Amino acid sequence: MVGVMDAARFHRMLTVIEGRVLGCLMEKERTVPDQYPLTMNALVSACNQSSSREPIMALDDFEVDASITSMKAQGLVRIVHPSHGRSVTRFRQVAVEKYELDDAAAAVVGVLLVRGPQTVAELRSRTERLHTFESAAEVEECLRRLVDSALVRLLDRQVGQKEQRWQQLIADESEPISAPAAVVPAAVAGSMADRVAQLEERVAKLESALADLL
Repeated sequence: MVGVMDAARFHRMLTVIEGRVLGCLMEKERTVPDQYPLTMNALVSACNQSSSREPIMALDDFEVDASITSMKAQGLVRIVHPSHGRSVTRFRQVAVEKYELDDAAAAVVGVLLVRGPQTVAELRSRTERLHTFESAAEVEECLRRLVDSALVRLLDRQVGQKEQRWQQLIADESEPISAPAAVVPAAVAGSMADRVAQLEERVAKLESALADLL
C-alpha cells in the first residue's frame, strides 16, 4: 500500500479547493464537451454543485482563480485566452497528461477528487458518465495501476462500513462535516435513568408538601 509520504515525493499535494477545481475540470471535460474549456462562471458553478459533490462547497471567483494560478504553475491547468469567436477566458486541465492517465484512470481520479473516498461499487456507478467499466474487477484493476503511480490508496475499513474505500492522493481531503454520535455505555445510561427517576420522585414529594401548606 502506498502511503501519503510516498505520494508527496511524486508531486505536491494540492489544497482541498485546488482538488475540487481540478476534479471539476476533469469531470466537465467528459460530461459537457461542448462547453469545455470552462469559463470562470461555469467552473465556479461546477465547484459549488449541490449534487455529485462531497462536501458541498461555496467557493467564490477569487478562490477558484487563485487555485487556477497555483495549478497553472504546477503544469496541471492551462488558461485558454479568447479566440475563434470566444470572448471570455477559459480553463482546461492538463493533469491527465502530467499524470499519464488513460480514460479509465482519469474518470476514477476525477470522481474521487469531487466526491471523496469511495468503494469500488460506488466508483463503478459514479464514473459511468465519464467512462464505462464492464465490471467491478475492471475498476479494481484500474485502482491497482493508480496505486503503482502513487495516486490512490486503499483506506482501512472504518467502524460501521461494510467495504473499504479508496482515496485519491493528489489533493488534501476535507474534514468530515459531522462527527458520529457518541455511544453512551449501558451502565452509564442506566445510572442516569435511575438519577432522573429519583429526582422526579423528590419533585413529586415537594409538590405534595407545598400543596398541604397552601
